[in-house]
Amino acid sequence: MKRHCARMAAYNAWANARLYAQARALPDAQYRKNVGAFFGSLHGTLNHLLVTDRIWMRRFTGTGDDPGKLNAILFEDLASLETARNEEDRRIIRYVDGLSDIDIDKALDYKTTRGVPQRDPLGALLAHWFNHQTHHRGQAHAVLTVLGVPEPRALDLLVMLREKA
Repeated sequence: MKRHCARMAAYNAWANARLYAQARALPDAQYRKNVGAFFGSLHGTLNHLLVTDRIWMRRFTGTGDDPGKLNAILFEDLASLETARNEEDRRIIRYVDGLSDIDIDKALDYKTTRGVPQRDPLGALLAHWFNHQTHHRGQAHAVLTVLGVPEPRALDLLVMLREKA
């Protein structure tokens, strides 16, 4: 499980970098355009991904920011958001690298964003978290399509594995 989590942390950083490169190529008005996605725009969706990563990292480590609201806008400009995203991705990789299989098998006590106490195996929480990231990056990818980006760059795990082979 540790190896899988390390691969997913690396994939997360790789996919985010590809997505942000595409976001930087858009005019600001398009980047911020509400296209009816769950978090409205590409800007809203990318902020949500950082928000939830910070919430989960706070739960996992006990340190770091917890924005509290899932729709919080942490950064108004793309450049600051991307810098924070890169820092968070490095933090995620360091965290996962520091885990052992024994750690991953242990249960974690935490509270939901509504304050409801929960207890789940860390491995299941990590799997949920990486899946959540992929889910919302898929929404961001769809936003790029709606905005008229011809063939947004693939974000598939297999593409990353082939590139790194």
